[in-house]
Amino acid sequence: MPVVGSVALSLGLGFSILTILILAFYLRTNDYRLYLTGQRSALGVSVLAIIATLVLINELLRSNFNVDYVAHYTSLETPWLYKFSALWAGQAGSLLFWLCILAVYTIIVIFLYRNRHRQLMPWILIVLTSVQLFFYILINFITNPFEPTSANFVVANGNGLNPLLQNVTMALHPPTLYLGFVGFSIPFAFAIAALITKETNPLWIRSIRRWSLVTWLFLSIGIILGGWWAYQELGWGGYWAWDPVENASFMPWLTATAFIHSIMIQEKKNMLRVWNMVLIILTFALSVFGTFLTRSGVLSSVHSFAESPLGPMFIDFVILILVVSTALIIWRLPVLKSRKRLESFTSRESGFLFNNVVFIVICFAVFWGTIFPIISEAVRGTKITVGPPFFNQVNVPIGLLLLFLTGVGPLLAWRRTSKQGFIKNFTIPIVAALIGLIIFFYLGFTGYVLVSMTLIVFVLVAILLEFYRGINARRRRFGENPAQALWRMIRKNRSRYGGYIVHLGIVFMFVGFVGAAFNQEKEFSLKPGESEHVGEYNFQLKNLREEERLNHYAWIADLRVSDTHGKFITNLHPEKRVYFFRNPDPDRRQPHSELDIYEGIIRDIYSVFTGIEVEKNTAYFKIMINPLVWWVWLGGYVLVFGALVSLWPSRRTI
Repeated sequence: MPVVGSVALSLGLGFSILTILILAFYLRTNDYRLYLTGQRSALGVSVLAIIATLVLINELLRSNFNVDYVAHYTSLETPWLYKFSALWAGQAGSLLFWLCILAVYTIIVIFLYRNRHRQLMPWILIVLTSVQLFFYILINFITNPFEPTSANFVVANGNGLNPLLQNVTMALHPPTLYLGFVGFSIPFAFAIAALITKETNPLWIRSIRRWSLVTWLFLSIGIILGGWWAYQELGWGGYWAWDPVENASFMPWLTATAFIHSIMIQEKKNMLRVWNMVLIILTFALSVFGTFLTRSGVLSSVHSFAESPLGPMFIDFVILILVVSTALIIWRLPVLKSRKRLESFTSRESGFLFNNVVFIVICFAVFWGTIFPIISEAVRGTKITVGPPFFNQVNVPIGLLLLFLTGVGPLLAWRRTSKQGFIKNFTIPIVAALIGLIIFFYLGFTGYVLVSMTLIVFVLVAILLEFYRGINARRRRFGENPAQALWRMIRKNRSRYGGYIVHLGIVFMFVGFVGAAFNQEKEFSLKPGESEHVGEYNFQLKNLREEERLNHYAWIADLRVSDTHGKFITNLHPEKRVYFFRNPDPDRRQPHSELDIYEGIIRDIYSVFTGIEVEKNTAYFKIMINPLVWWVWLGGYVLVFGALVSLWPSRRTI
């Protein structure tokens, strides 16, 4: 079977080159038979990638340790779910997975548009196949997942999967993130095809709007799941650390969000055509750059793989994308330029444009902080790491400006907002924000916390006011009850109100972000029967238990949590595990802390079993009190729901 996988990859490489040549001949001769041949060849390229992926999954599930990749990332004790997720645990497998997702997307594009976009489709297929060709080259010549194990003896068992990755969330986070990363290949291909063929009217924007929303949704879910995994598994008490690979997923999310806002202006007003081209090209380039950061090992990250020769090839590919795309934009600049201009500073178009500028500024700040260690090492020979303080100091004020614009946008009218419109739309949100400011100041909030909570009130009231006005209008016109009016209002204009729901989710997430200013943390040791106070809570170690499981050995702590008055709150059971504990080599055993969290709307109680002295029967703990984290996850759910509302097919109803 590994031979079948290797042959599929080799054939895929050959067919991808053949596909590009056939489609190039079609563009010269206009012989439609060549186009059909090229289309079927592109299907073959994609099917071969899927076959190779299925073969590797089969080898992982069968524990075929004759394959080096399988021996490195699975073991006989590894549960089947994590054997499957080992597909994206290593470098070679993750690149094959990237290629497989692109193959699936390409097949969908071919079948969806086989009878449409006759002028664009040959170029779209050339672009998509060229991207596939790049990954085929990497997999065939640099990091082949079917490479045989280089050992002169029979490998009886593998190394097993990293304990940090043996988590259900980690079985979901990378696939959703990849679905977002790879998905931007489709709008990018449409954009390049539109530039080459001069099809710069809103047609190509309409064709990819749903693609952009779907891939943005996948990327958003992937980022949220990544934060959830970090919070549940890494044991440091947070969900975002400005890690280089976290930043790698955040940067294309920022530019993609700007693009989704901006294409609405192009659809409605046929404006910002150059800007939209720049945004979608930048989004795809950042997606590939994110893959480069993860796979090259040039930056230290809990997510990244060891240093490899992939780095230079990835960076060359990113440069090629940017150079070719920039040349095409300059070449088609006379066609792209729109005669329409922004009519007023106080219009919704201006609000969207300001939003976009803020997104790009944040993206640049994150990009600069992420690559600064590489630049410092190249210039000075010393790698200077930029930590969370830099990112927070730069991005917190910009993020608050973005939050403010989130509330302002819905209150502005298209073309121009009149003086009466300003007074009508802004009075209630501003008054509510001022009342909130006074209350929060009285409660002792200061600095960014005070500003954040005030802006949260402003934006929340602005969004709810839009829903209230829409419901009221339908009740007056159709005599509907509030629930009917809300349902039919959203059904009639899913894109608009779905967007408002997404913004509502962002507001809830900001509530959770504010809570980080009030975190408490304490480390201590306990013997059974002893207790310790943290904040308003008392932690008593009732018992220490031991348990041998399939792939690890665990010490389990039974912690009783009560308030200062002795009232019982909950029981927590953090664990200290040792994976591969049967291995005679102590260096191969992997200790791991499996934490336990008591979640609440107001605060989380976060417990980590950091160590144990068996001889002294003493356990070491880190306890954190994290306020308002629950709101981050609620905001994530609301954001996803809003995106699904926007994506749901609309019906032409009243």
